Amino acid sequence: MTGDLHCHTKLSDGTLGLEELIALASKRGVDTIAITDHDCLAGTVRAKIIGERHDVKVIPGVELSAIDHENGKNVHILAYLFDSPDRIEGLCHKNSAERKKAGQYMMLKATKKFPLAPELIIKCAQGSTNLYKQHIMHALMQCGYTMSIYGELYESLFDPHNLTGIYVQPKFADVFEVIEAVKDAGGISVLAHPALYDNFDIIDKLIEAGLNGIEVWHPTCSKENEARLIAIAKKHKLLMTGGSDFHGMYNHGKWSLGDYGTPKQQLSELLNYKTRVKRQQKKLSARQEALAVNG
Repeated sequence: MTGDLHCHTKLSDGTLGLEELIALASKRGVDTIAITDHDCLAGTVRAKIIGERHDVKVIPGVELSAIDHENGKNVHILAYLFDSPDRIEGLCHKNSAERKKAGQYMMLKATKKFPLAPELIIKCAQGSTNLYKQHIMHALMQCGYTMSIYGELYESLFDPHNLTGIYVQPKFADVFEVIEAVKDAGGISVLAHPALYDNFDIIDKLIEAGLNGIEVWHPTCSKENEARLIAIAKKHKLLMTGGSDFHGMYNHGKWSLGDYGTPKQQLSELLNYKTRVKRQQKKLSARQEALAVNG
């Protein structure tokens, strides 16, 4: 059993719907996936039902956007297997509202920079709970301004340091607030693609705050960083996960669902993590009670 624990659908910035993505997993022989749309839990229940039809286990998940205010960097936290999703919903709505605001500003900037109708961008975002950079690029492709989603134009438009670009940074929640929200929801928190945003300098503080795991296997992670992350995870007894960060046509490169994933042992550790923690807590409580009785 292997699992691709990082997949996106049309509900955020992917190009496949829930049914299409799960059918693809089944065809590719991936028997366990997590749908981790950005700040969106809308597909959780439906995905589980569709997964049962295709004989694919769908783990409840979400990718929560956050900011490391100390270093001014984006940080993404993958949350899995939460007991009380309603405790994450508020955070999702807050982040989504900020993303929507930033997306609208970027759309207006794009339509000023190019002869481009905002309706076309909105059409490209149809089915999504928000408006993403990929939707703007898709509209620019349709108008012939570029031949690809990513490349020189994308880098120029969305470079935060380019004064002539159109990027607007959403005001996401603080990363420690996100870790706390996942903990309150009874979920498992995993630092997504640490190498992508160079989040190595905050890992120790996140562990102190209650981080449960690190995403080790990811398309953007070099073998050198992979080894570094495995060493960190082993040292701090953290869970290790992996996934393709699948977005369909909006992928950052040429790979498909299941090309990157979580090995069998690590997947089993994730699925059994909460049971193991509860067992350890029971043993600790029993030991403390025995000590209290014996004085």
